[in-house]
Amino acid sequence: MPANTSLKPVAVLILGAAMIIPLAACGNAAESGSDGAPTDDTAELTGYDVSGVEKDDAIAALLPESVTKDGKLTVGMDTSYAPAEFLAEDGKTPIGYDVDLVKALANVFGLEADPQTANFDTIIPSVGSKYDIGVSSFTVTPERLDAVDFVTFYKAGSTWVTRDGNPDGVDTSDLCGVKVAVQTGTSQEEAISEMNEQCKADGKKEIDVLSSKLQTDVTTNVVTGKAAVFYADSPVAGYAVSQTDGELQTLGSDEGVTKEGAVVKKGDTATDQALQQAFQKLIDDGTYMKILKYWGVESGAVDMAEINPTDLN
Repeated sequence: MPANTSLKPVAVLILGAAMIIPLAACGNAAESGSDGAPTDDTAELTGYDVSGVEKDDAIAALLPESVTKDGKLTVGMDTSYAPAEFLAEDGKTPIGYDVDLVKALANVFGLEADPQTANFDTIIPSVGSKYDIGVSSFTVTPERLDAVDFVTFYKAGSTWVTRDGNPDGVDTSDLCGVKVAVQTGTSQEEAISEMNEQCKADGKKEIDVLSSKLQTDVTTNVVTGKAAVFYADSPVAGYAVSQTDGELQTLGSDEGVTKEGAVVKKGDTATDQALQQAFQKLIDDGTYMKILKYWGVESGAVDMAEINPTDLN
């Protein structure tokens, strides 16, 4: 996360259950500044207050009955991906900047936000049946666009992370023979797979890929030395480094900054248009930027929400 953020989380590293759980010290979350962020180190992270976001009848009317009939906006999320979506100190409440944006969207639609925890690789196949939409730091790729629609609202790159001091001497320009941790189903896993094919084509040792369902497990595998390096979205990588008290460091600069978006069932143009207009409303009225600043991730802000963009950068 950027160093100039007003967000000051205090984390506890827990490795006993092979998980890294970002926690904040208990405090009075109601004491917040004008930007909605906690005003001191003791404030518990609960998210940006979006209760002031009101329903927009015209935008809400765009949603199909398949979404509105139960009064909820049901959203699939992988809640192991801090600071975008993860679980609060109670271990069950989703928080993060994606969660706050979903709550704001639901308010625009006059619906109740219902973020549901899921494994990342199961969300896209379940959109349109189990979930109304998917919001989980999904990078927009041509392959995914063949399967689902996207409404973009953020941009992020990918970052390499290793143990502090790079004790394994990882050179990200040549990962052949290196044990790399990555989350299952992510664009980073796809990138590692392509690198591995090149290793094989060059007659070198294959990359030893350690794929995990949860990003928390990916991070832990590097902290404990089970893998030499991991690859993840830049905001997530930066947050992991900040929460491990000097255990980790990034390698090189961010790579491949691309658009991220909410996933919609392929061909559901009504939901596409409703989401695009709702996101744009939040961007235009300043709510969007306030949420991103609360979490210290405003560097990935965009000024326009798009449906199925052709330019992914």
